[in-house]
Amino acid sequence: LPELEAAQEVLGNEKATQAEVDEACDALTRGYLNLRLKPNKDLLADLINKANGLNSASYTAKTWAVVADEVIKAQAVLNNPEVSEAEVKAAHAALTKALEGLEAKPGNTVDTSTPVKLGDTTVGVKTGDNGLMTVFAGLTMLSLAGLSLLRKKED
Repeated sequence: LPELEAAQEVLGNEKATQAEVDEACDALTRGYLNLRLKPNKDLLADLINKANGLNSASYTAKTWAVVADEVIKAQAVLNNPEVSEAEVKAAHAALTKALEGLEAKPGNTVDTSTPVKLGDTTVGVKTGDNGLMTVFAGLTMLSLAGLSLLRKKED
């Protein structure tokens, strides 16, 4: 960020005037406000992968064409580095709707044991809680072992 570099130069300059400091502060604030968070595209990528994993021959041409069109649009959104959060959500919603509208071809059996379930939009985040549980379980086992040894000594 060029504004940050300019602000750091003013900060390091002992002879900087108050006007220079104010100008650097204003420029840095404007630069900060112009920053955008990059939207998380993981859910969209997962949905595209699910759609690409389906067998087009199992579905009617009309409903599959809608899915194929939405996959192309979603892929464009996924590959766009300047895309907004709203555009990512809109692409996800459109592809979800297209997938939910898929119809199996008459006489063709589609594996319904693993339906195209799209309602769950939560993202699993690995937090390391299992590691802590292992540590606590290990400490509990050591404590119980120590307690049993202590009781044996008392007898």
